[in-house]
Amino acid sequence: MTTADSGRGTAARARALTKAYGTGETTVLALDAVDVDIDRGRFTAVMGPSGSGKSTLMHCLAGLDTVSAGGVWIGDTEITGLRERELTRLRRDRIGFMFQSFNLLPTLSAAENITLPMDIAGRRPDQEWLDRVIDTLGLRDRLRHRPNQLSGGQQQRVACARALASRPELIFADEPTGNLDSRAGAEVLAFLREAVDSLGQTVVMVTHDPSAAACADLVLFLADGRIVDRIEAPTAAAVLERMRRFSAPAATGPAGPAASEGSGEGS
Repeated sequence: MTTADSGRGTAARARALTKAYGTGETTVLALDAVDVDIDRGRFTAVMGPSGSGKSTLMHCLAGLDTVSAGGVWIGDTEITGLRERELTRLRRDRIGFMFQSFNLLPTLSAAENITLPMDIAGRRPDQEWLDRVIDTLGLRDRLRHRPNQLSGGQQQRVACARALASRPELIFADEPTGNLDSRAGAEVLAFLREAVDSLGQTVVMVTHDPSAAACADLVLFLADGRIVDRIEAPTAAAVLERMRRFSAPAATGPAGPAASEGSGEGS
C-alpha cells in the first residue's frame, strides 16, 4: 500500500488507469490511461456512449474490478494491489453502493436492509446519523415494510439509505434511476442531491440520462475508454447537446468504435 499526495479535497483519484480485456489481437481497451480526480463533497456524473468505459471506470474506482495498469486511490489509500480481504474491508467501511436493481433482501424489513452491511461487520450504527438519513429520505413510516410492500422509488430510497447509513467517504451509484418511472427517478436524484448538499456526502453516478446528469455538479464524458470532455454546473440541454456529438461519425477516435467493454462488463 502506498500513500498518494491527493490532498484533503479529493475523495478518489486514478492515474494512468488502464483496463484491458482479452489478449493479443483480441485485446479490447475498456479504459485507456485515464487520469481523474473525484472531488470530496461533490456530485459527479459519468456519461458516454454504450461501451465507452463509464461503468468500468466506476467499478475500478470502487475496487469492484481489478485494473490492468495504473493506480487508484480512495482518499490517501492506494487500492490497486490490495489483498482481497483488505479490499473487502475498505469497500465495506468506506464506500456505499447503489445499483439499478436495488439489491434488497426480500425477507428483511426496510430498517434491516438499511443496517445490513453494518450488522454483517459487527458495527453499531451512529443512531443520530441514521435517523437523519432516514428522515432526509422520508422513510420513517416505511421502516417495517419489506421490499415487496414498497414501490420501486421507495425501494431505491431504502437502497440509498443503506449506502448512506455507514457515512462512507464515497457513494457509487450505477444507473440508480434505470428501473424507475420518471417521478420516482426524480425523487431519488433529489435525495442524492440532498445527500451531497445537506449530509456532506460524495456521489459518483453513472447514467445515460441527461436530466439525471443535470443534477450533478460536474459531468465527465467518456469515449473509447478516455475522458474526452467535462461540463461544470450542467444543464440537461447542454449534456444532451454534448452527447449528440458522440453519436456523430466524427466522434469515433483513432482507436475506433468501442463496441463493447469486453466480457459483458456493461457500459
